Amino acid sequence: MRLLLAAAPTDETFFESGTWGAIRNLGILLALVFWAATVYWVFKDARRRIGDPWLVAIATLLGAVPPFVGPLIYMLFRPPEYLEDVRERDLEILAIEEQLAERDLRCPVCKGVVDASFLVCPVCTTRLKQACAECAAPLEPIWQVCPYCATPVPPGIVTGEDVLQPLRRSRSRSRRSV
Repeated sequence: MRLLLAAAPTDETFFESGTWGAIRNLGILLALVFWAATVYWVFKDARRRIGDPWLVAIATLLGAVPPFVGPLIYMLFRPPEYLEDVRERDLEILAIEEQLAERDLRCPVCKGVVDASFLVCPVCTTRLKQACAECAAPLEPIWQVCPYCATPVPPGIVTGEDVLQPLRRSRSRSRRSV
């Protein structure tokens, strides 16, 4: 029995042992590594979401100073979108706006590009607008007076049926009747 008592450590508890010191030091090291990783994550995320370098630095400082709480605060106040997504959305909106702007500048029959002042489509010879009897300016179907020379437009001179007819058909009819 005396042999067993001599082998057991005396007056030393687990928290005073070298094993506990190693576990404590390893835990502190892991906490520091985790803290550094969260600071790095805040920095990387702020760079992707914020364009101003000063604000990125402030966000990183916020992520670093209150350990483990800073990244949570940052997550509450960070911008909802990445800068790349914002730029991509702006480009998509610009492309859609350009398509919508071009939509009015195409021939309704052949989809060829036309100018707003064209009377006929240069591709398929479809009559797009009627000309004013006085100044020969193109008239819109809903106009009651020519805005260029103030000549009244007689009702029925500009109708949708007359406007969108190809010139070839009207020429061939006039040749047959002559």
